Amino acid sequence: MSDLLARVVISKSGRDQGRMFVIVKVVNERFVLIADGDLRKIENPKLKNIRHLQVTNMRAEEVAECLGRGELPANHVLKKSLKRIQEARYQTGRGSVNGEG
Repeated sequence: MSDLLARVVISKSGRDQGRMFVIVKVVNERFVLIADGDLRKIENPKLKNIRHLQVTNMRAEEVAECLGRGELPANHVLKKSLKRIQEARYQTGRGSVNGEG
């Protein structure tokens, strides 16, 4: 389960459906805490059931480094990482996550 830390996920249900987040903490085998630095700040991450998330094979490396040192990443680090990953997805032809473009 610790391999989920700093993994990029996409919400499959709820008001945040279709948004990208980063897993900042694994609570147990069923729940994780997610944040994106914008809608959900690192100071107030969202508790989400893992079944309601689409786990990708992408990792936010800068976030993983911070979490590995025992520090919380800053919100701008989360936003920058997700923006870079979303741009890479768009350039590889997978389209936008939010259905835009």
